[in-house]
Amino acid sequence: MSSYDFTLVLSGFSNLTDEILNTLFEAGCDDGLVCLAKDGTPFIEFDREGADLQSAIRSAISDIKKTPYHVLRVETPATAIVAIINSELSLTGSQVPAS
Repeated sequence: MSSYDFTLVLSGFSNLTDEILNTLFEAGCDDGLVCLAKDGTPFIEFDREGADLQSAIRSAISDIKKTPYHVLRVETPATAIVAIINSELSLTGSQVPAS
C-alpha cells in the first residue's frame, strides 16, 4: 500500500479541546494532524495508507462519520495547485486551455 496526503475540512467545532482530539483519535484519525484555519474552520491533514487515493480518502471519511463532526470537503495538493493557478488566471477549471 501507498501513503496519500490529503485534507478533510470539517464542521462541528471551532476550537481544539482534549475531548475533540481524543474523539478523533479514537475514531481512527491517529494518522492526521488536526488544525484550525485562521477563520476557525477545523481541518485534518492526513497521511493515510490505502490501495489508492480514493480508498484512503473514503477510509478517513468513514472514520469521521464515527464522530459528531462532519466533512465539508476534501482537498488534495493537486486541488490546491489548480485553485491557485485558476485564481491567477481568473478562470474557472473548465476554461483552462488544454496543454
